[in-house]
Amino acid sequence: MTRAQSSTPQQMLPTSSALLAKLHRVSFPTIGHYLEEGFVDPAIRSLLSDVRVVGRALTVRIADADAVAMNHALNALTPGDVLIVDMGGDAVHASVGAVTSCAALSAGAVGIVVDGVVTDIVELRQGGLPVFARGTSILTTKKHDGDNSAINVPVTVGGVSVNPGDIVLADDNGVLVLTPDGAADVVDLALASDAAEPETLARLRAGEAVADVLYMGEKTIRP
Repeated sequence: MTRAQSSTPQQMLPTSSALLAKLHRVSFPTIGHYLEEGFVDPAIRSLLSDVRVVGRALTVRIADADAVAMNHALNALTPGDVLIVDMGGDAVHASVGAVTSCAALSAGAVGIVVDGVVTDIVELRQGGLPVFARGTSILTTKKHDGDNSAINVPVTVGGVSVNPGDIVLADDNGVLVLTPDGAADVVDLALASDAAEPETLARLRAGEAVADVLYMGEKTIRP
């Protein structure tokens, strides 16, 4: 599949508004209490502060530092998408900068996640679109216009397989990718845990013993 080709419509089925509404309310780290899979390498971090992203993955695999492939991905973005960029292990060529971020924001994207580096960090922060990456570089991709890149295909980002239409949850703590079904399976558990947390904090602040507030298991761990 070349860069200009895209996935079949079945891979981009819409996510229910009810599920998205729940995901907007949940604390993402709470989900980490219930799952082990889908968590992107924590080295891929937010380059802006105080961000929160809930969206649908639009994927691009960039080969040979090909800047033209990114333009095809930007052209395919729709409102609510998160642009997921697989650089194929390229950790030196920046595929995202001021123009890329502006184009994505103008198309309605809610975030960008790059398994690689980005550039124009000052402008990215001024632009306001959440961007997650491994770092920054002043070496950028080029207008190679090759045939080895692709959009809307399965990719791997930060050790996690991402398919077009997957749910992307990201904040200052990191990035999590789930299938819509996977998100639906865990979100109610996480919301219930979030609802119980204020009482737990209140009891601890009131001086109750940790053993009376938190689950200690059935085994004794000695100092």
